[in-house]
Amino acid sequence: MKRLLSLAVFGILALVLVSGAHAVVLEGVGHANIHNGNLEAARAEARKAAIRDLSLQHEARVSTHDTMKNGVITESRMDLASSARARNVRIIDEYQSGNLLRVTVRGDISESRSQCGAGDAGRLKKRVAVTGFPMLYPDLARVGRIDDAGEILPQQLQQRLVAQGGLQVFGATTSRMFTDLLNAPTVQQGDNRLSNVLELAREMGVQFVVTGVIRDLGVADPSAWGTSVLDRMQRGIGVVDQRRRFAADLIIFDGFSGAPVYRQRFATAAQWDAGPGSSAGFGSAGFQKTAYGQAVNGLIGEMAAAVTEALACQPFITRIARVDGHGVTLESGATAGLRPGDELKLYRSKRYLDAPEDSPELHDTEVSVTLDSVQPHFSRGTMPQLGGIVNIQRDDIAIIW
Repeated sequence: MKRLLSLAVFGILALVLVSGAHAVVLEGVGHANIHNGNLEAARAEARKAAIRDLSLQHEARVSTHDTMKNGVITESRMDLASSARARNVRIIDEYQSGNLLRVTVRGDISESRSQCGAGDAGRLKKRVAVTGFPMLYPDLARVGRIDDAGEILPQQLQQRLVAQGGLQVFGATTSRMFTDLLNAPTVQQGDNRLSNVLELAREMGVQFVVTGVIRDLGVADPSAWGTSVLDRMQRGIGVVDQRRRFAADLIIFDGFSGAPVYRQRFATAAQWDAGPGSSAGFGSAGFQKTAYGQAVNGLIGEMAAAVTEALACQPFITRIARVDGHGVTLESGATAGLRPGDELKLYRSKRYLDAPEDSPELHDTEVSVTLDSVQPHFSRGTMPQLGGIVNIQRDDIAIIW
């Protein structure tokens, strides 16, 4: 009886979880003008417009802003925004009329999970480093010569994050965080903390490290890519399976503790329809023209959105660079969004002599610093007590929740 009751409760919880993550499939239409015969640029612009149309169909918010002078409206602006999130977006129709291109996309739309009620930290730009994404099986990249995927993918991810504008993004795409790619990010100690993550975060002055592993780049049928006349004929008439897979793990580490705060696998598959010699690199024009390249490009957009969403609810943390009496200097400034008058809580960073390799333990001093002067890359403020009394010193941290 207890087992039946437990199963029933589990079923109810599963139903609640599924209903909370409900998604609908919608279609969106976007238009773009073709300039100087550049069809690819027009297609990318039309696809973005179609995705906006897709998201706004789910739930849109309209806000108006009027500027008045002497009782007369001198400027009126309307903003249209959506909290929806689009996934698995694919182009299902494309129509060209003269220099006008129309693209229709279809995707899964769900409510964005980033609405966490973040406080003042939500307006600040957290510092993030994006490292390389090593390939688990490099031999799978031989077809199409896309063996540079481990560096090009994080570079494209970095560009997307910069374009979104919500984070301060730094590139470290030649750095590798894992030695054991098969079991990454787990390490033998079992706590998922990596010393090289902490070292990189300290060296680059970032709060988070974004990294990952490319798990799969393989073609569905390796025999379909032979060089004989028969192989080429079979590809030409479509009697062989030309699909190609892509799968990558995305992991975000906290730069102060080394603990993972987010992990997800992103995967897709599409036709690898590149002609012989037309693709020479993961980010090449030939690669981007393939159906596979477009599918991977859309997936990288989803990865960038996932990073922004995962970090939206995290507190803003910065290191203390100097303590002088009542004065405190922080390693973040105006580029992070800090302003004079901001108040940050101060925490001591404590390590134990018998476990020097462990991540530091934070202790709330119950003291805050109020910023007086803010420069682009650092800021200064005052606290009510002397630093020596509360034992605040360099490399301790300040937090806005």
